[in-house]
Amino acid sequence: MAFDRIHPGLTAERELTVEEKHSVSHTGQPVLSTPMMISMMEGLAMQLIHPLLPPGFTTVGYEVNVKHKAPALLAARIKVLCRLLEADGRKLLFEVRVIQAEKIIGEGFHRRTIIPVTP
Repeated sequence: MAFDRIHPGLTAERELTVEEKHSVSHTGQPVLSTPMMISMMEGLAMQLIHPLLPPGFTTVGYEVNVKHKAPALLAARIKVLCRLLEADGRKLLFEVRVIQAEKIIGEGFHRRTIIPVTP
């Protein structure tokens, strides 16, 4: 099956506020946790592609290569960004990033694959 509507260059972004549920506090003050940051990146990549898939298909992540470079404190406004770099059949490669103003909080790459949904 061809996935004609999915092509490199597609982008998505989402703004949100760091909440208690996104944070860890063992650092002395609550900050965005690395697992939550990665979850935000993966979720945005999935949301970008999902509307372009034919019925009966979805995507799953299978590789994450991300660096958490700076803290984002509780109540910080952050932006999650993703851009599709490669679409090779069912395999997709995204560049992902979280920023706060001009500061890079985290960045890297995420791979997903398109799979049929089984009932």
